[in-house]
Amino acid sequence: MTADSKPWLLAETTYGWVKEQPYEVAVLPFGATEPHNLHLPYGTDTFEADIVGARACERAWRAGAKVVLLPTIPYGTETNMAALPLAMNLNPSTLLAIVSDLVETLTRCGIRKVLLLNSHGGNDFKPILRELAGRSTAQLFLCDWFRMIGDVYHEVFQAKEDHAGEMETSVILAVRPDLVARTAEGALRADEGATAPFRIEALSRGWVGLTRPWHSLTTNTGSGNPHAATAEKGERILEIVADRLSQFLVDLAGAELDERFPFA
Repeated sequence: MTADSKPWLLAETTYGWVKEQPYEVAVLPFGATEPHNLHLPYGTDTFEADIVGARACERAWRAGAKVVLLPTIPYGTETNMAALPLAMNLNPSTLLAIVSDLVETLTRCGIRKVLLLNSHGGNDFKPILRELAGRSTAQLFLCDWFRMIGDVYHEVFQAKEDHAGEMETSVILAVRPDLVARTAEGALRADEGATAPFRIEALSRGWVGLTRPWHSLTTNTGSGNPHAATAEKGERILEIVADRLSQFLVDLAGAELDERFPFA
């Protein structure tokens, strides 16, 4: 390996290294390909998964954890966006098949600690973890990285909901500002991300849930006002996530897989 090598990134690592250096933990990221208001790219969730995974795995590796980041799956469940162009859907049953095949590959290679790193709110991996728990020797974990920041979210951001809102726009401004669409005057080319209210009280209060049809819920697919977004806010939140997630990976790599794992 050279000084510029990144052995925590499988896509950039050679067989000559991998066959001599067994990994302890694998991170499998999932993004999506879907519209994000008028100003963010379709690959927003995938770019987020890439950068969150890379930062966390690099820090964990440098702290001594033998962790490997797999290439991001750029598709997710988009059934609520079926009316929108090129929202590329994988049904939940398809996601189960993909995760099952990849986890089987990892366990065959001797890696039994696997983290699913999710960057798309439409993906529901908990049922997949429950099903695979009954037929896989791997210990599976799930991180929706955007749920790691609930305690600090309102210290950084003004807006509440966030699909192409202030948080996601800030993250993309931090890592891919070249892909953020702007008007001739330099403002974000985006609406305010307003969402339609429910007509039934139980839905408004969250007592009853549903899969929301996104074309009726939003005007241009955004939920949450993005106009207060800055690259500095995005960088701050990425640092918090990288610190928290890398520590989990270090702890996981060092944990013994005995009959009581993961309990004390």
